Amino acid sequence: MIAIFTPGEKHQSYPGRLHGGISSAILDETIGRAIMIENENIWGVTIELNVKFKRPVPYDVELRVIGRITEQNKRFFFGTGELLLPDGSVAVTASGKYIKLPLDKIADFDHEEQEWKVVPRKDDPKEIEI
Repeated sequence: MIAIFTPGEKHQSYPGRLHGGISSAILDETIGRAIMIENENIWGVTIELNVKFKRPVPYDVELRVIGRITEQNKRFFFGTGELLLPDGSVAVTASGKYIKLPLDKIADFDHEEQEWKVVPRKDDPKEIEI
């Protein structure tokens, strides 16, 4: 799964730098939702997340986040991900363990009413090379 986003000044930590908590959260969400590619009714709930910060991350630039499932069984899955800078270099990596749960076991949420959805773009990449 790939997420593309452009953080702004309100997401900064040090001047000109994206807050590490925001980097961690976007990686967690991207890895955790990768399970939805197989089954849109199953969500990943984070049990453990390990994050490594390799390079400073600027804001006000388009960033790409990749999340993938590396292993799974009936109840759990494990995943990894990277936050990529505009030049393609890896700034932040994460790995995590998630439990598989249907949305109605997690929250009172209506996809249509609350407008949560994936919005594809015509320029979405078919593959990402790391």
